[in-house]
Amino acid sequence: MSGTDAPLTLSPTISVVICVYTEDRWEDILAAVASVRAQSHPARETLLVVDHNEALRERLLKEYKERADVRVLANAGPRGLSAGRNTGIAASRGEVIAFLDDDAVAERDWLRHFAEGYADPAVVAVGGRTVPIWASGRRPVWFPEEFDWVVGCTYRGLPPGRVRVRNVLGGNASFRREAFDAAGGFATGIGRDGDKRPLGCEETELCIRLSRARPDAVLLIDDRAVIHHRVPEAREHFAYFRTRAYAEGLSKALVARSVGADKGLESERRYATRVLPAGVARGLRDAVLARPGGAGRAGAIVAGVLTAAGGYVVGSVRARRGGATFSVAPIEGGAHG
Repeated sequence: MSGTDAPLTLSPTISVVICVYTEDRWEDILAAVASVRAQSHPARETLLVVDHNEALRERLLKEYKERADVRVLANAGPRGLSAGRNTGIAASRGEVIAFLDDDAVAERDWLRHFAEGYADPAVVAVGGRTVPIWASGRRPVWFPEEFDWVVGCTYRGLPPGRVRVRNVLGGNASFRREAFDAAGGFATGIGRDGDKRPLGCEETELCIRLSRARPDAVLLIDDRAVIHHRVPEAREHFAYFRTRAYAEGLSKALVARSVGADKGLESERRYATRVLPAGVARGLRDAVLARPGGAGRAGAIVAGVLTAAGGYVVGSVRARRGGATFSVAPIEGGAHG
C-alpha cells in the first residue's frame, strides 16, 4: 500500500450503535455515549436503538435533542438485541458500523484501533477486548477467567495482539457495511431479548455466515481496542454462571443448526480440549498451594462445561423437533453515503 493511499484506508467513517432497553441503566447509557463522543477517532454518529420502551425513547430524545451526532431510534423489528442492531445498521451512515454495549464505556482509542484494522481491504470485521468491572470491586475468587464470556467479557484462551479469528464478540465489535450486504443482518431468535434467558451467539452465527458468503474475508480481534463492561452484583453469583452457561449451550445448538457443527463448534472444540483442561489444572495447583479460590475455579470450569453441554443437547433436540427457530433478513434501507 502506498503512502498516498493510507489516509483513505486508515480513516473509515464509523457509526456506533448502542442498543438500549431499560431506564434502570440510564447512567450507564449516558456514560457509554460520552465515551463514544470522546474518541480520538471521532465517530460519525452514535445511534441509540431503543428496544420497545417508549418512555426510555422519549427520555433519550429529550436528553440528546441538542446533539446532532447522537440519534435516538426505535427498534423497527421484533423485541431483542439482534433486531435492534439491524435497525441501527439500516439507519447508519458510516462505512463501518461498531457496536458497544449499553453498560460499557470505551477507552479513548477504541475506534482508532478499529479504524487501523480496516487499512487492509480484506478485513471485514474488527473486534476488541472487553474488561469486566465487577460490582463488588473485585473478581469473585471462584470465578475462572476462562469463563469471562459468561459476563460478556474477553476470556482467557483468546490469542493476544491483533489476530485473525473465526468470530468477533458482539458487545465490542465492528463490521464494514459490505459485510451486511453480503451476509444479511443478525439472526433474530438466537440472541438476547431484554431480561429473558441470557442467550447469545448471534455474532458467532453472523460471522460464520459472513465467512461462507465471502471466503476471502478476514475477521480480526485487536486487544488494544478496549472497553470496560459493568458486571452487576447478580451476575457475580454461581446461579447466574450456571444459567448463562446453559443458555450458551442452547444458543450453540441453534448456531450449529444454521451453519453446521463443523464450523459452529470449531473454536469451541479447541477451547474445551486445551484451554479448559489447563484452567482446571491451574485451579487444582492453586488449591494445593492454598491459594484462595483454586478449588472453586476448577469446580466452576467443570460445572460450566457440563451445564453448557446439557444446554446443547436440549437445544439440539428442540431444533430437530422444530421447536427452536430463527430467521435472517437482509438489511433494508440504509442511510449511508
